[in-house]
Amino acid sequence: MNPKQVEILEREVCYQGFYRLERLRLRHQLFAGGMSPAITREVIEKGDVSAVLLYDPRRDEVVMIEQFRVGARDDPRGPWLLEIVAGLIEEGETPEAVAMREAMEEAGCAVTDLLPMATFYVSPAKTSQRTWLYLGRVDASRAGGIHGLAHEGEDIRVVCLPSDEAVTLVEQGRADSAWPMIALLWFARHREMVRSRWLTAR
Repeated sequence: MNPKQVEILEREVCYQGFYRLERLRLRHQLFAGGMSPAITREVIEKGDVSAVLLYDPRRDEVVMIEQFRVGARDDPRGPWLLEIVAGLIEEGETPEAVAMREAMEEAGCAVTDLLPMATFYVSPAKTSQRTWLYLGRVDASRAGGIHGLAHEGEDIRVVCLPSDEAVTLVEQGRADSAWPMIALLWFARHREMVRSRWLTAR
């Protein structure tokens, strides 16, 4: 499909805090031809994200993190979610560099190799944010503890899991945040290929 025309008529910043809320008045090209009437849409903006599932091929374990998430505050299981390492991509940074930096900040793990999994919109009906998703090779033998940056209000617990157990959590709906779901389902399909590649690499 060819890119279609979008005409921004007005742009208003409604709120600027941890996120930015913008109200757009726009028109867009219609499938049947011509342009739509002017419509209003609100979008939440924060920037793109780099996320990485940490994997130790020798131990066949994944390193995940658990932390408080305000959006899950009413979840009957509690708002502490099992997730993967992730961070915002700042201006001038590459997604790969952010993945490696966040692995150290949030999990205390040094990434020695990165494999790209996917790039995708998080929720395009309300934000332009894209996620760059990776699988990162780590040594999980010393992974653990509490991590995160105090000035960012982070309180992150490292969780090491056998690979089979982590995939089962997703399949049973017990790890239901989008990034770990996508990452672990990709991993389940490619695990043997990745493990063979990394175990034979010097």
